[in-house]
Amino acid sequence: MLFERVPGIYGSGVIPLRFEEFKLGIRELIMEQFFHKADLEEFFHGAGDISKKMTGQLKKAIEELDLDAAFESLLDVIMSSSFGSMVGMLGGRDGLGALKAPFVEKMRDFFGEQLTDGSFQDQIQAALSSAMDDEVIRSKLEFMIDDRLNQMTPKMVKEIIQQMIRKHLGWLVVWGCVFGGLIGLVVTVINAL
Repeated sequence: MLFERVPGIYGSGVIPLRFEEFKLGIRELIMEQFFHKADLEEFFHGAGDISKKMTGQLKKAIEELDLDAAFESLLDVIMSSSFGSMVGMLGGRDGLGALKAPFVEKMRDFFGEQLTDGSFQDQIQAALSSAMDDEVIRSKLEFMIDDRLNQMTPKMVKEIIQQMIRKHLGWLVVWGCVFGGLIGLVVTVINAL
């Protein structure tokens, strides 16, 4: 009776008749129960674990940074500045080459210290929070749900619900038939007396 219209029985075929209302109800249920604004805020803004993971990933990235190229860029700046001629008298670019390894090591240490600094952690947290705009994410979720609901047909809903009934509510149907039969038998016996 939920899925098929039975002639003469009011309320039968309610799913196909009120399918658009069902879709809106499903949408509201999903958005309010699974993607409630407060839950999204807690999920995205409680990003302490994300911040820690991000810090770990940044440490890896620092280890992979090409600080040799940074040193070469520094040398280019020095050589093109007014100090370039002075450095030229002390052996030029090649004379500063011995500073490359200590420079790279100091820079890695500096970046590592910056990453463990509490204020930098707070900056990462703030950046993550601002990048994860709750309303934009919620709007995208609503769009995805609306798109999927628009693809659904009454037949698909019927199959989903029937599958759930068969899987989870089979005994409910059996007991409904048993009690319905008993009630019908009792009413018939009482009417016959």
